[in-house]
Amino acid sequence: MQNTRIFITAFASVYPHYIQKAEKKGRTKEEVHEIIYWLTGYNEKNLQEILDNRTDFKTFFEKAPQINPNVSLIKGVICGYRVEDIEDDLMRNIRYLDKLIDELAKGKSMEKILRV
Repeated sequence: MQNTRIFITAFASVYPHYIQKAEKKGRTKEEVHEIIYWLTGYNEKNLQEILDNRTDFKTFFEKAPQINPNVSLIKGVICGYRVEDIEDDLMRNIRYLDKLIDELAKGKSMEKILRV
């Protein structure tokens, strides 16, 4: 898994796709935000700054206030890879976010998505 181009991609360029994927399946932007906040520790103000500044994924995760300690509970396949087997921390975090958004779009409850 060596597609490191995503590392320098602006989070703001992928963010609308997360929203669109959720909304197509009847979910909300607020639920996407809740997932992002849960995973990274960011809040509404931080997220808006990231979007406004076009912060790349590498910086987005490096500067995250706190990656949720329950991320190890996220299991399964996303983009053809088992998230729990991805060795690179940054790529694993990106795929965790992809996996959570995917679960949202598939209709899982927020309690299950957030591993509550």
